[in-house]
Amino acid sequence: MTQTVLYHNPNCSKSRAALALLQAENIPFLIREYLQDPLNPAEIAQLLGLLKLAPSALIRMNEPILKTKGINLSDLNDEALIDLCATYPVLIERPILLHQGSACIGRPIENIVRLLSSSLDLDAVDP
Repeated sequence: MTQTVLYHNPNCSKSRAALALLQAENIPFLIREYLQDPLNPAEIAQLLGLLKLAPSALIRMNEPILKTKGINLSDLNDEALIDLCATYPVLIERPILLHQGSACIGRPIENIVRLLSSSLDLDAVDP
């Protein structure tokens, strides 16, 4: 069985809600605080494959660092976008849950409920 991993930013309310949901349901999981322990480009590429998303969909478009660093996302190819996320992990959408070989971005939190419901009875969960 694949391990459940929450890619977590404790400063994010949605990420904290995902953490609370996993704890309330007594789901065993690992926490990866990706701002403290950044993902490398290979890990980001693998996660994108599980998310079934293009790198541009993983990026938080309103993060101030894009403006302060003068980064124009339209100038970057997929590999450069992945490298950008590895260099500036604050750009990565959150939370992300990896569960049983699938992944989702937990915005809204119902995405996480749907992912978990494939293996658990979460009908009574109120996100």
